[in-house]
Amino acid sequence: MRFLTERLILRPWEESDAGSLYEYAKDPAVGPMAGWPVHTSVENSREIIRTVLSEPETYAICLREDNRAIGSIGLFAPTVLQAQTDAADLEIGFWIGVPFWGHGYVPEAVKVLQKYAFEELGCTAMWCAFYDGNKKSARCQEKCGFRFHHTEEAKQCVLMNEIRTEHFTRLTREEWSLLQKNGTGGE
Repeated sequence: MRFLTERLILRPWEESDAGSLYEYAKDPAVGPMAGWPVHTSVENSREIIRTVLSEPETYAICLREDNRAIGSIGLFAPTVLQAQTDAADLEIGFWIGVPFWGHGYVPEAVKVLQKYAFEELGCTAMWCAFYDGNKKSARCQEKCGFRFHHTEEAKQCVLMNEIRTEHFTRLTREEWSLLQKNGTGGE
């Protein structure tokens, strides 16, 4: 599956994206804030593509002008512990390389997957989360219509071998539909 926006292509990851992935995922400002360690080599990035980024509904965020992977976005089963979730709920996760921060690329990608999840996949609510201190992710989620739902403290961040505080946001299908109807799209 591929999605096109005005400025982006969302497409499955390919092993040939390993160099681009490494370029952005080796930056300590990206992975650790999102809960995963910095990539250590192009081969490490290639292995992540094979094992993690090959999961269904996981997409490279690419600029339309050159189809180069600059980040990642995906839909998956919710990791929410302290809330009731419906079988049709999904969680969305994303990151983008530092040179592309502040350009609105992630909200553009999120909105495409929201439409897909709510209209095509029958999603009833979409969850998103951010760790304490990740103000950029919190702001992005707000721009995309997500509302604070709850906080989970002392949560294991397995890939970083740390205990963290994680904040969860949620957007229901009804809330999303209202945002579309009002033409705000969450902003």
